[in-house]
Amino acid sequence: QVQLVESGGGLVPAGGSMRLSCAASGDPSCISVMGWYRQVPGKERELVAAITRAGTTYDPVYVKGRFTISRDNAKNTVFLQMDSLKPEDTAVYYCNNKGCGNDYWGQGTQVTVSS
Repeated sequence: QVQLVESGGGLVPAGGSMRLSCAASGDPSCISVMGWYRQVPGKERELVAAITRAGTTYDPVYVKGRFTISRDNAKNTVFLQMDSLKPEDTAVYYCNNKGCGNDYWGQGTQVTVSS
């Protein structure tokens, strides 16, 4: 079992920056690929960025160059640095861990970008 606790989030003006953190606890052998997803009402949850334990990252085109994912393996923590934020980035952001054949999710944190 893995538990994920997110921090960060809130209100930021367009063009601003925000950093999200997610700390994982539990069975360390099940802490593997960590990432961030986001969801707005009425739409499916979408991947924002992901990172392996080795540091290989994946970020979709709609955040490329603006969002940076990183992790501290010693602390089992993943970070999402978000720059040049746009109103369309407004969503609930969820931390995710894929390990031991399971998907683990955080409780979600609201990010609101004002125009």
